Amino acid sequence: MYLRKDLNPSCNRRKIDSLVLDQDPKSKLLIFIPVTGGLGILIMTTYETFAAVYDAVMDDSLYDKWTDFSLRHLPKTRERKKLMELACGTGIQSVRFSQAGFDVTGLDLSADMLKIAEKRATSAKQKIDFIEGNMLDLSKVGQYDFVTCYSDSICYMQDEVEVGDVFKEVYDALNEDGVFIFDVHSTYQTDEVFPGYSYHENAEDFAMLWDTYEDEAPHSIVHELTFFIKEADGSFSRHDEVHEERTYEVLTYDILLEQAGFKSFKLYADFEDKEPTETSTRWFFVAQK
Repeated sequence: MYLRKDLNPSCNRRKIDSLVLDQDPKSKLLIFIPVTGGLGILIMTTYETFAAVYDAVMDDSLYDKWTDFSLRHLPKTRERKKLMELACGTGIQSVRFSQAGFDVTGLDLSADMLKIAEKRATSAKQKIDFIEGNMLDLSKVGQYDFVTCYSDSICYMQDEVEVGDVFKEVYDALNEDGVFIFDVHSTYQTDEVFPGYSYHENAEDFAMLWDTYEDEAPHSIVHELTFFIKEADGSFSRHDEVHEERTYEVLTYDILLEQAGFKSFKLYADFEDKEPTETSTRWFFVAQK
C-alpha cells in the first residue's frame, strides 16, 4: 500500500484498482481492495459516484516506474521473453509489460479481477493470458523466463513461512537463469513512516478516512480505511476495509531466497538502481535462478 503522493512522494500508490466497464456515465465501476494474504473485496458502485474517489487515491505514474525498473533488470531477448506477473489484479501492469514486448501471463486469486484484466487487455489490443490462482501454488502455471511481484504484494503473506513458500514456487516456475523481481516495504517504512499516518479526504460526493497503526508482529502495520460514498438518493453508504502488511529484515529475505534455491540477488531501493539507505521506503530484490 502506498501513501498519498502529495504527502510522501516516495511512496504513493494505494492498493486500489478499478475499471469502467463501458462509457455510459451510469455504468458500473468495480473497485477491488486487497486484504490480508492477497484476498480482497469487490465493491460495485456507479462510475459517477466513485470517479472523484478514484482520482484522489490512484497514481498511475507508479506503473511507469515499475515498468522502467523491470526493463532495466530483465534481460529480454527474442528467445527469452516469457513473463508471469503475480498478483496482477486488473492487469494494468500486465498490459504495460505486453506493450514492452514480453509474452505475459498474469496470475491473481480473484476471478472478478481477471475478468476486468481481460477487458483491459482486449481494449489495449494486447494478447495476455490470465490465470486464476494462488502464488503459494504455481505447480500448474508453466515455466517462465521472468516473474514479477510488485506493489508490496509479498507483504500480504501471513508470515515468513508463506514468503518462503512463494519463493520456492517462483523458483520452480522459472527457466534456468530466470529472474525474479519483487518489491516490499522497508523496515523504515513500516516502523517509522506508516505508524500514526492519517489521511482524510472530503468532497461533495465522497469522503475517505485512512489511518495506519503499528501491529503486534515486528515490522507489521494495519491500515484501516473507511469510505463514505454518496448514493443516488442523497444518502451516504459506508465501506470499511482493513489491510494488514508485514515486512522483514533484508537478511530474512536473503535467507529465504537462498533456501528456495536462488543463487544470487541484488538489492535496490525506491525504483532506482541504488543501494538502500536507512531512510529508503521500498526495497527491490532482483533474484537470479
